[in-house]
Amino acid sequence: MSGGTALPASPSGAAARRQVWIGLSLAAAIVTVWLAIHVSGIFFWRWSLETVPLAAVMVLVQTWLSTGLFIVAHDSMHGALAPGYPRLNRLTGATCLSLYACLSYATLLPQHHLHHRHAGTASDPDFHGGDPSLFGWFGQFFRTYYSHGQIVRITVVALVYTLLLGAPLGNIVVFWAIPALGAVLQLFVFGTWLPHRERDEPFADHHHAHSAKIPLLVSLLTCFHFGGYHHEHHLSPGTPWWGLPARRRAIAARSGNPAMVRRAI
Repeated sequence: MSGGTALPASPSGAAARRQVWIGLSLAAAIVTVWLAIHVSGIFFWRWSLETVPLAAVMVLVQTWLSTGLFIVAHDSMHGALAPGYPRLNRLTGATCLSLYACLSYATLLPQHHLHHRHAGTASDPDFHGGDPSLFGWFGQFFRTYYSHGQIVRITVVALVYTLLLGAPLGNIVVFWAIPALGAVLQLFVFGTWLPHRERDEPFADHHHAHSAKIPLLVSLLTCFHFGGYHHEHHLSPGTPWWGLPARRRAIAARSGNPAMVRRAI
């Protein structure tokens, strides 16, 4: 697959309206369930031996949904959440990042577009910064996306939760901090490190991105398709996360290579 096989990524007419409707519906579902777990876990959860297994399941689900909040914001950065509605993209993206971990949309937006312009090079803020080891690369990723300002905002929210609203600090840790940190690892491992690290198989083109050869459901559960279809995302940044499998099939169909079409299904 090469850069020349990319398809137009800016839908219009009925296709754009469909993308807006699906994107906003999925974003609303992610936000709604995330908020339900967040509020019930932090403010209403009562601990006992019987509730521990359910809490563990809720933390796992909330970790995946926290990753989803970031992915919705990521689609917003590319205008892929609601094509033709830049203010709606910004508002939704900023809201999702604030809920997830008090991140700044305005700060991350230029950083992410630098990643796309300079993927896999020294100018890429998501790249390893000279230390290709797993921990060195993660340190670069963490410094790119997390700041002292974010820590201050999280602290303020936690103080409001505990001092004004009476939430137990332990509940905040379990139902917000742990899922947020788990999502950091999920986003880094499946959305950055595995797709962009060098391996024996050469990169297909200047995007310096691999797509993992994993089943569709695994791709969804690991990083909302940004591991299984990362090269397709770089070929078509305007394609939303839920449209990446179809984008691969469309690229394969345009290639005219029957073997590629079979692999894309």
